[in-house]
Amino acid sequence: MTSVEPLVARARSLVANAGGGRVVLGIVGAPGSGKSTLADAVAAGVGAADAVVVPMDGFHLAHTELERLDRVSRKGAPDTFDAAGFVALLRRIVARDEDVVYAPEYRRDLRNGVAGAIPVPRDVPLVIVEGNYLLLDSPPWDQVAGLLAESWFVEIDEAARLERLIARHVAFGRTPEAARAHALGSDQRNAELIAASAHRADLRVAPSPTVDR
Repeated sequence: MTSVEPLVARARSLVANAGGGRVVLGIVGAPGSGKSTLADAVAAGVGAADAVVVPMDGFHLAHTELERLDRVSRKGAPDTFDAAGFVALLRRIVARDEDVVYAPEYRRDLRNGVAGAIPVPRDVPLVIVEGNYLLLDSPPWDQVAGLLAESWFVEIDEAARLERLIARHVAFGRTPEAARAHALGSDQRNAELIAASAHRADLRVAPSPTVDR
């Protein structure tokens, strides 16, 4: 397992070597791998004044739109996100020519994203973007990697990942049986696609025992 301290030091080094420019760090992993918690831990280690986390999940298509498209059962697949909107936001974050860029946040209790929930001020030097498909090679996802200063892929024992994922689904209202079916079905197909992109990462890391998202 990887302690968060060396990763915080690595993130700080990226900022120090940027010569005053903004660093966008990508943290990638399958559902349940711990990428969200790792992103939050690194940001906390760097400091709230110098780092902000922008989750890709804020770009989930609205649940009503997924119903219209008959894609609710595959929610979380690459085509169930506003990928072009995500890329456009990243370009604004990288450009750093606005006082504040607002990013959306996904709310599991609402099953929808909430616009304008995460402020990214111009003076914040480190933006940590976390999500499933940052290293995908299909358009428009293939534009993301070029906007990242560095990418980290979170690797975890598969049995542990599935256990965490099933527990998360149960916590948000699914029965244990439905949670397991979803984790081994739609989620697993997504996880296999994400794993196939791992070789494009600059660094592979293992989460700490406390990482559960």
